[in-house]
Amino acid sequence: MSSLLHIDASIRHEGSTSRQLTSYFVTQWRQNHPDAGYVHRDLAAQPIPHLTHPVREYVLDPSRDHGQTDEEKALVDTVVSEVHDADTIVLGVPMYNYTIPSNVKAWIDLLVSPAHAILPGADSGPLSGKSVIVVTARGGSYAPGTPREGQDYQEPYLRHILKAIGLADNLTFVHAELTLAAIVPAMADLKPLGEKSLATARATLKKLAA
Repeated sequence: MSSLLHIDASIRHEGSTSRQLTSYFVTQWRQNHPDAGYVHRDLAAQPIPHLTHPVREYVLDPSRDHGQTDEEKALVDTVVSEVHDADTIVLGVPMYNYTIPSNVKAWIDLLVSPAHAILPGADSGPLSGKSVIVVTARGGSYAPGTPREGQDYQEPYLRHILKAIGLADNLTFVHAELTLAAIVPAMADLKPLGEKSLATARATLKKLAA
């Protein structure tokens, strides 16, 4: 049976573009897969603690005592199982200060281990074969030819780290840019471009949900 893992990270629960878009995708996807499983993890409402012990040894051999508390072990097991069990993963990732929120990094840190790594010469790993959609929301634009081209440390990092653990076989980025144009007077002239970017993101997500 198909299963969808839905991750939200925005610290804004009202007015969050990334949350609106992941919710739109989830609604479309579940309508098209009425019998599928579904898990929602809200990294802002229930933040994952930053690591206090190396997680990679535990993932490789959970039977040994690697210094984690029972709560830490349970969290690692749950997060890893959610990813393992999902066929499709949608990540809502706002851009904060040119990169990803720290709560997304904490989630990723529980997944990055030798147990999931794509080894040299290998084409796949335990997490390979999933469809992964990363939905981003950005106050400005980082598209080619814009003044901030090259200042995007969000997509390049996510592409690299997701590829390292086998989650880039079917990886799609959907960007909603210029989200601040609607509320920042100095960006008012860019508001039509922001609206166009949002509409394009919704149309892309609808196709992906099918």
